[in-house]
Amino acid sequence: MIKVGVIGAGGYTGGELLRLLAFHPKVVIAFAQSNSQAGKSVASVHDDLFQLKDLYFLSNPPLLADVIFLCMGHGKSSIFMQENVIPNGVKCIDLGNDFRLHPSFIYGLPELNHEPIKKAERIANPGCFASAIQLALLPFAENHLLNNSIHIHAITGSTGAGQALSDTTHFSWRSSNISVYKAFNHQHIPEIVRSLKQLQPDFNQDLHFIPMRGDFTRGILASIYFESDVSQADLNDLFSSYYKNHLFTKVTDLNPHLKMVVNTNNCVVQVKKQGKCVHIISVLDNLLKGASGQAVQNMNLMFGYPENEGLNLKSTAF
Repeated sequence: MIKVGVIGAGGYTGGELLRLLAFHPKVVIAFAQSNSQAGKSVASVHDDLFQLKDLYFLSNPPLLADVIFLCMGHGKSSIFMQENVIPNGVKCIDLGNDFRLHPSFIYGLPELNHEPIKKAERIANPGCFASAIQLALLPFAENHLLNNSIHIHAITGSTGAGQALSDTTHFSWRSSNISVYKAFNHQHIPEIVRSLKQLQPDFNQDLHFIPMRGDFTRGILASIYFESDVSQADLNDLFSSYYKNHLFTKVTDLNPHLKMVVNTNNCVVQVKKQGKCVHIISVLDNLLKGASGQAVQNMNLMFGYPENEGLNLKSTAF
């Protein structure tokens, strides 16, 4: 059993992480930190977690655990690391954006860095859009086949924006509505490019990314295309070969949709040749494979547990 602490446990990713950890057979939750919810029981804030009624949010807990998860807003993890000394031997997994390009953190995409993650002390969990997009492109990068501009349209649920209310997360605005935001300038682009260059060092193509806000709560669907002369048979071989030893990325001939993956740690990918182009559809749950589930997957690797420990989850089909 390992002791686990969660910093920023009152939000969406922190709450989802607590849900996974509460049922993980190898975990004891040592503390749940939240400035906004300090003094309240976890069950009173995440009111589906009845079994955590005796666990209370603390504002400044001692950092006594085997691993600490940072589930704070972007920019806050680096401040936390500056203001707090994490004891020697305590591992750290950051779910924010702060350390994804930092040399002292291993980038925590298991399908890319499976073996380095096992030896890591510090993990930077990938972004949700970044996870869906990279899992669609890694087999091409490994075979140096990304030689044309890449076009990406991807839509995410409202939980991807975090728990704090804003004009574009308010129910009255989001319901029955779809919009584009941060076109060509999303913060996940640099981490995607770096991962592609890790496998294809000469990658220098434009990555045209149009993110969209969806009128649903959770899930990401990414639709990606680029010109390629690779045949359908070779595409099938590329993807089956790359993902044959990865438990959570599923290659399918079916037309992927969100209900295949919501409430699971899976990413489902379809790859098809369409005329001169390759078209890839990638779907995942932004709170699980795109955040908290992937963080637990990384924790399992770091501590030598089966990779799917605590992550055998059922999709919400209807």
